[in-house]
Amino acid sequence: MKFVLATHNPNKVREFSRILTPLGVDIVTAELPEVEETGITFEENAYLKASSACHVTGNPAIADDSGLCVHALNGQPGVHSARYAGEHATDADRIAKLLTEMKNVPEKDRLAKFVCVICCVFPNGDILTSRGECEGSIAFHPKGNDGFGYDPLFQVGVKTYAEMGAEEKDAISHRGKALRLFRQDLQTFCQKHF
Repeated sequence: MKFVLATHNPNKVREFSRILTPLGVDIVTAELPEVEETGITFEENAYLKASSACHVTGNPAIADDSGLCVHALNGQPGVHSARYAGEHATDADRIAKLLTEMKNVPEKDRLAKFVCVICCVFPNGDILTSRGECEGSIAFHPKGNDGFGYDPLFQVGVKTYAEMGAEEKDAISHRGKALRLFRQDLQTFCQKHF
């Protein structure tokens, strides 16, 4: 079954494909219009993107919205994670801004969590939504060369996401958890409807 993934991020395409391909899901991308993420929750933004992609392509569409919620910053950057350092900021810019905001925060208060919400919208109007979270902390400086976004700063145990291989990260990450829940929900949905 073909699903359109509403993203321009090749890293997300790889992550989704690794977990969903064994189900017989064919993940494809398409030229899609930019969707203004006006939601105040991860769920709302994921739905906005998936709904738009489904409408444009006529295929089932999957989108995720994810972000880093830092306790010492009252949950920021949250749904604004991608735009935290400005509209056209790079990953390095976002990391630098976060480190500046956290410069006087002691180790015991650097708790954070990554959140991922996946939404799938079907042409008939059916919707599947799943949520995954991973608790961790913010490192004092970037570590590791893998991953993307805030991965070099988000630490689980002694390693940042950027220090983990793909399988290790998938096993514990917010997106890995959300994808596994989504995979279960999708299996159940397909057994009932197809």
